[in-house]
Amino acid sequence: MTIRRNLGVLGGMGPAATAEFLRLLAAESPATSDQEHPRVLLISEPGIPDRSAAVLAGRLDPLAPIRAGLLDLVRWGADLLAVPCNTAHVFIDRIGDELPLPLVHIVDATLREAVRRAPGGGWLAATTGTVASGLYQHRARRLGYPLHVPGAAAQAAIQQTSVLVKAGRTAEAGQVFAAATRGLWRQHRVPVLAACTELPIAYEAAGLPADAMVSSLQALALACLDRLRGELDTPTLIRPGVMPG
Repeated sequence: MTIRRNLGVLGGMGPAATAEFLRLLAAESPATSDQEHPRVLLISEPGIPDRSAAVLAGRLDPLAPIRAGLLDLVRWGADLLAVPCNTAHVFIDRIGDELPLPLVHIVDATLREAVRRAPGGGWLAATTGTVASGLYQHRARRLGYPLHVPGAAAQAAIQQTSVLVKAGRTAEAGQVFAAATRGLWRQHRVPVLAACTELPIAYEAAGLPADAMVSSLQALALACLDRLRGELDTPTLIRPGVMPG
């Protein structure tokens, strides 16, 4: 089925994760020709200040460029918005009432996929800023979804994994993430929610079992495709003029 609507993507947070999101958007599409894929309007803006550092310091400096990027995509003709960065949604949740278009929320998309694939619960693997914000924990609690939060040492390794992927040190990131993940599995053998968009890249490099990870990048790609085909239920969307609960 040809998709006639435009997906507006605010990326660059980080560039490798954005590139992987676009790959998954194509790979997961049922399209059989170029013409059946969605049109993508992309802003890849790596200059947006570090989201996790801002959350931990109580700063709002990523907010203005995130808002500006999303509104630029609206002006360019986007029909639907997506941001392949989990921690950015801490700031997006502040401006939901300013967006004139629906935005596919990566956290809701990821939890939706986790409930489907791993109803018994999962480990939250995310930046320290995302964990500290409670972004996933609050939504998981509302769903009644068991979400395990790593201890301090494992969390530090997960944060380091994200930094290494951003630095292009993917093999090293895979080693660090593999050690952290195996440590988590010794406590609870449940899938890992790769709730930072660098982490699916590291997970693949780690050579860990593919079916033991829920990728926030893949979940976002699937949710965007479903929404563009008109098949997505409403909880995964920030609708214009509505702040998330």
